Amino acid sequence: MNFTNFGKYLLLLKAVFRRPEKFKIYLKAIFKQMDFIGVGSMGLIAIISTFIGAVMTLQIAFQLVSDFIPKTIIGSVNRDSSILELSPTISAIVLAGKIGSAISSEIGTMRVSEQIDALEIMGINSPGYLILPKIIAGITMVPLLVIMSMFLSITGGYIGGTLSGAVSPAEYIEGITTDFNPYTIVVALVKAFVFGFIITSVPAYEGFYVKGGALEVAQASTRAVVVSCITILACDYIVTQLLL
Repeated sequence: MNFTNFGKYLLLLKAVFRRPEKFKIYLKAIFKQMDFIGVGSMGLIAIISTFIGAVMTLQIAFQLVSDFIPKTIIGSVNRDSSILELSPTISAIVLAGKIGSAISSEIGTMRVSEQIDALEIMGINSPGYLILPKIIAGITMVPLLVIMSMFLSITGGYIGGTLSGAVSPAEYIEGITTDFNPYTIVVALVKAFVFGFIITSVPAYEGFYVKGGALEVAQASTRAVVVSCITILACDYIVTQLLL
């Protein structure tokens, strides 16, 4: 995304939040998008988070080659890694692929089939009508999915560690409860809020300005996922630098 595209992106966001329609018009669309983004992604996030937590525990245990390092550190490292980085970032990248491509394809298809032009002819603020419900749903549901991912990742670490014998249940529980800093949850939720905005707004931009036919819509969907993932990683670094 060059500076010209970034400028168009900012102008689109300005149009999204300008002259909003009555809120009750958006309400049904917002709940529909919440169902798609949140409820529809719970299974995928649950599976990925559980296995990532289990694998992380095994890898941490493998690295602990010294007998002088207590095994409780396995739970502590897995907890902090899951909360601060793995759950927000991995979940966001997965959602960018699942949700971002769908949003870009939906809006892009409406653009090439001239449905957006029809909305504008009727005097409807098409960016607000099409994109605002998605953004509201994204910044609402992605943090909730990240909270679920944190819990399941830590739980997956417990299951993987105890089943493999890498750590005992008591040692793992002691590790995840020792020196816990609640501020890490705040940092993770700030990341999730930012990622939720990116996951919905960037693909919406790519789809809104697509030109051509089916091939261009497919290219816009691919581009939306790539740009979203890069933006997520860049913002992950920025938020971490600012808050930690």
